[in-house]
Amino acid sequence: MRISTRGSYALEAVLAIALFPADQTISIREISERTQISDNYLEQIFSLLRTSKIITSSRGAYGGYQLARPAAGIYVGDVLRATEKSISPVLCAEEDISCGKSTHCVTRNAWCKLFKAITDTVDTISISDLVKEFNQKITLENVDYSI
Repeated sequence: MRISTRGSYALEAVLAIALFPADQTISIREISERTQISDNYLEQIFSLLRTSKIITSSRGAYGGYQLARPAAGIYVGDVLRATEKSISPVLCAEEDISCGKSTHCVTRNAWCKLFKAITDTVDTISISDLVKEFNQKITLENVDYSI
């Protein structure tokens, strides 16, 4: 399974918003500059994220984007499902769909286990976890060990 650029960029953009003070909005232009993702592509992604209630937007001179809820309550899985629609490696692992081979399908069990592993992983990593990791990385990169 491969996550599309839309899913990858959505996660980067949500992280950029989460790194901004929660009581302020951030403009699409600033998000674009921080992530190097075009404004137009971000607008398409943000439409999906707003529909899924991951981000909110406000118009006007001080308008922009914010997380719809605390970063600790938004998971990587939420962002990927909003943009990818499915994170299942095959259709029958997520939905109870019969392909005609289901009565004797040996591989479906493997796909279901893989889907469970993916889901268990992306549904335990919160945006606040990514913020902490980002801040630790920035702090470690700024440490000067020279004498």
